[in-house]
Amino acid sequence: MMQQYLRIKADYPDTLLLFRMGDFYELFYDDARRAAELLDITLTTRGESNGSPIPMAGVPHHAAENYLARLLRKGASAAVCEQIGDPATSKGPVERQVVRIVTPGTVTDEALLRERHENLIAAIAGTNQEMAIAWLDLSSGRFRGRLLNSSTELDAQLERLQAVELLLAEDSPLAGQLAASPALRSRAPWHFESDSARRQLLEHFQTRDLSGFGIEESTTIQSAAGALLQYVRETQRSALPHLDSFRLEQVDSQLHLDAVTRRNLELLTHPHGEQAHTLVAIMDSTVTPMGGRLLRRWIGDPIRDRERLAARHECIGDLAETGVMASLRELLRHVGDVERIMARVALGSARPRDLSTLREALAMIPKINAVLESHGARSLQQLASRLPPQPELHALLVNALVDEPPALSAKGGMIRDGFDESLDEYRAMSGKAGDFLQEYEAKERRQSGIPALKVGYNRVHGYYLEISRTQSDKVPAHYTRRQTLKTAERYITEELKDFEDQVLSSRERALARELHCYEQLIERLQQDLKPLRSAAGALARLDVLCGLAERAEALDLAKPQLVNDSGINIKSGRHPVVEQVQDDPFTPNDTELTPERRMLVIT
Repeated sequence: MMQQYLRIKADYPDTLLLFRMGDFYELFYDDARRAAELLDITLTTRGESNGSPIPMAGVPHHAAENYLARLLRKGASAAVCEQIGDPATSKGPVERQVVRIVTPGTVTDEALLRERHENLIAAIAGTNQEMAIAWLDLSSGRFRGRLLNSSTELDAQLERLQAVELLLAEDSPLAGQLAASPALRSRAPWHFESDSARRQLLEHFQTRDLSGFGIEESTTIQSAAGALLQYVRETQRSALPHLDSFRLEQVDSQLHLDAVTRRNLELLTHPHGEQAHTLVAIMDSTVTPMGGRLLRRWIGDPIRDRERLAARHECIGDLAETGVMASLRELLRHVGDVERIMARVALGSARPRDLSTLREALAMIPKINAVLESHGARSLQQLASRLPPQPELHALLVNALVDEPPALSAKGGMIRDGFDESLDEYRAMSGKAGDFLQEYEAKERRQSGIPALKVGYNRVHGYYLEISRTQSDKVPAHYTRRQTLKTAERYITEELKDFEDQVLSSRERALARELHCYEQLIERLQQDLKPLRSAAGALARLDVLCGLAERAEALDLAKPQLVNDSGINIKSGRHPVVEQVQDDPFTPNDTELTPERRMLVIT
């Protein structure tokens, strides 16, 4: 068994290997020592190697997700190795293989993510003179990149993105600048070679060149984006259909905020890493997780496009003035995190309750549109146009899923009766067990003359006939002993055995059929990834705009007037954070900055 472990571990030298053994995931050698330290679990030993005890630590399989979450929060990665063979038929060690690799930047499971924070993984390529950074959020499908001209710009982007994993070639000249980052992951240089990286991108996007993404002429951004894509494909071991585009950010599309300025403004985090007393803490009134993440992007990446800004302001004003804000926010509370659900659908890892939440969100879209279209405001009509109803998909989910599906699909129970004829037949066969057992018990009592005879079932021994020891002299000759208890004996008959085989077979077939139906349901949703992801984006945008309209009313905020001139002119201005956190009333003040007057000293 240890030879099998070492053979598998050799493929994952820098990753904790969780090796399934019965009801536990075990770790050995240095992995065990590290896991014991990170998770505060007992370090023990198992056998010997070269005369020394082999360190071992383990976690129960039913609590594995909790321990994985703790590992990820501490920056560790894990490879989960499952038993895929049958212990009953295996002549040697049970066949095992790694079924998933979990890293801080590639998780999509809801339980392992912070719901209102993006989970970014980034890659950096280039030299001190010319560099590029690419990043993506696997849990939403956003794939972006940017060209950089200096280490100062790199620092600004790292402060802005707060990536939980940062990929860099082992021989990169930037290694010294980034060595202190706990998110740093060194990768073999060939991952960043322009030809290899370019092939990754062309293969994934199924294109002949990269001109459609604006990066055909830049090998540096191709290296960063391709190396990042390669890493994510390795960890997911599946297609990534929701990564369907790449966008190169333009430097002049956003306000330039260097790393120091960003920290000092306390837009998203406090210098001590907390969110309290920050601008986002005051302004976040969103009711969906995806809306909360979008608001953080809007605040953290302030745009310069005047038309886009004016469109946002118009929507916020119309939502507040038409009186529809409260109704929309109540409907949005039922939408959930469609953005991340669709990422899990794309990866084939969506759970039954994900689809139940999606069903509820699709039911809300016509109601949301009705509210938006009930008023003639142009901005609200535009919002409605981005949310086309999906009646066919909604009907499919209503017909396919039970009202309250289980958390996991492995044991079934998520497909509604009447959805699939074959599944209904298997369930009916299994469902008749109760009637048969009652009739069989009554018959055996009559024929044996044992009125206290009972028919029962347990998972270890299956179905049985239980007879107290005081009645053992009446046991018919065709009864075969199955189990001995302190006060009773349990038996089996050929008839009961035949029935047991039929029931167990029908249950196994029912579960297999139900899992097949569920997989087909996921595949059907994958066909509509693009419109569903678009709807998720529109719902998140509406949530942010409604939340900002609520904040504008609650905090008595004024709509700014955008002009072409350089300068700021604020009358009776109030600091949005200071005003909310101090006990004393805030004293409004004026601020006027012009090209000739660029600085004010405030005492």
